[in-house]
Amino acid sequence: MTAKKNVLLIVVDQLRADCLHGALAEHVDLPNLRSLAAESVRFDRHFSVTNPCGPSRASILTGQYAMNHRSVRNGTPLRHDIPTIASEMRRAGYLPMLFGYTDTSNDPRVFCERDPALTSYEFHMSGFQEMVEMRMEESYPWRSYLKGKGYTYDTYEDLFQPVAQNGEEPDITDPAPYAAEDSDTAFLTDRFLELMPAYQERGNGWFSMLTYLRPHPPLVAPAPYNKMYDPARMPDPVRLPSPAQEDAIHPFFAPARANATALDMVSGIATLDESDDVLRKLRAVYFGLATELDHHIGRVIDFLKDSGQYDNTLLIVTADHGEMLGDRHSWGKNTVYDPAYHTPLIIRAPAGQQGLEVDAQTESIDLAPTILEWIGQPVPDSMNGASLLPFLSGHAPQSWRRFSFSELDFANPLSPSRWQKELGTGVDDSCLSILRDDRFTLVEFAADLAPLLFDHQGNGELENVADQPEYAQTLARLTREMLRHRMRHMDKLLSNWMITKDGPRHP
Repeated sequence: MTAKKNVLLIVVDQLRADCLHGALAEHVDLPNLRSLAAESVRFDRHFSVTNPCGPSRASILTGQYAMNHRSVRNGTPLRHDIPTIASEMRRAGYLPMLFGYTDTSNDPRVFCERDPALTSYEFHMSGFQEMVEMRMEESYPWRSYLKGKGYTYDTYEDLFQPVAQNGEEPDITDPAPYAAEDSDTAFLTDRFLELMPAYQERGNGWFSMLTYLRPHPPLVAPAPYNKMYDPARMPDPVRLPSPAQEDAIHPFFAPARANATALDMVSGIATLDESDDVLRKLRAVYFGLATELDHHIGRVIDFLKDSGQYDNTLLIVTADHGEMLGDRHSWGKNTVYDPAYHTPLIIRAPAGQQGLEVDAQTESIDLAPTILEWIGQPVPDSMNGASLLPFLSGHAPQSWRRFSFSELDFANPLSPSRWQKELGTGVDDSCLSILRDDRFTLVEFAADLAPLLFDHQGNGELENVADQPEYAQTLARLTREMLRHRMRHMDKLLSNWMITKDGPRHP
């Protein structure tokens, strides 16, 4: 086909859905995202199918569950022959442009041993044209920009540390060592706005993926965002009274909480306790980073409007995964709870519905099929997701999934993880699956560990009811549902092809 439409996919790193709608929304100023949602379709029960960053982005860009693409950890290679949104957009005549990162670990079978592509888990996915490299652990263009502006630093890590005021020890809410106009978020937006205008002249449409690091930790924000929110006014976390009570729910949780602590959320601060004062400060900086992000997404939206492309662009804003942010006495995203997987999703389609809020369960693997169907490109059999286009036109599909499915691998094949050491699990069984329906959440482990079952009409994720007799039938039913779901969605890269005397055939 001839490409005629624009597609802009904006992926934010580690933004919780309830910052946009839900428990935290009234505490976070996100005017541009909320204005966009009023002109778009907002999917309120959208979940990442896996964590952390690399696996999640692999699923978004391949449309596959982690059980199929198997890039299950940051640093785990992604097979080179899996169809991706980049490869399929190229088939449709698009040049997939990447502003930022995909966190892709490349297949070592197709690169020479010393190729730089095999020295970074943050390398860009094959098929993308890397317009601006902006990675968590590298970001050389941003570093060069800062040097050109006269900034000095001893190590790259210094850029992620708050600057102490008046010679005192640095505080969580002290500012970043750069001005807001020079932040990583501002820099990436500036490069996008500088490079994109001419692509309208091609006349056959463009596809860009714009990926922001923030509000991913280390949590450090430039002024005025570092002090934009008063820690004393931060909402209370959702949690049991003590960490010990959290750990008593299941053996999984003690190593999960120890794996990411409040201290892991910052850089350049030697010690932090787990006090409520620290929690509130971290939340305040996180909210400040989210508001800074919102400002720059607003600039991107203005560019589309001012250039006359807003009504010819499929605009998608989402996040790769969420963040516990102190809920359940936990931080990060390597856990089983909803805040780690529940992400915002806003889609604005030209001539599509405006202000519609969808309550159906949607998954991160739905984005690639949605984009491909919108431009008229066939969706590969390998993709497990389903197109969201019916929702965008206001017509919910008659048959839609009744639950969402997520996975987490908590092994480390080179150095045993906390879970492996404390639970006695191995590389192959240090993983879990999560099934969520309208009422229940089931968590099953590959290892010989008891399941978790949460009843959202009861105490929700605050109570595991898996061992209560009255839930036995529910537990059995959901376990069967999970097994069937995995069986239905096993890898279909070639399974619908047949080799015949007339050659390969596909239905």
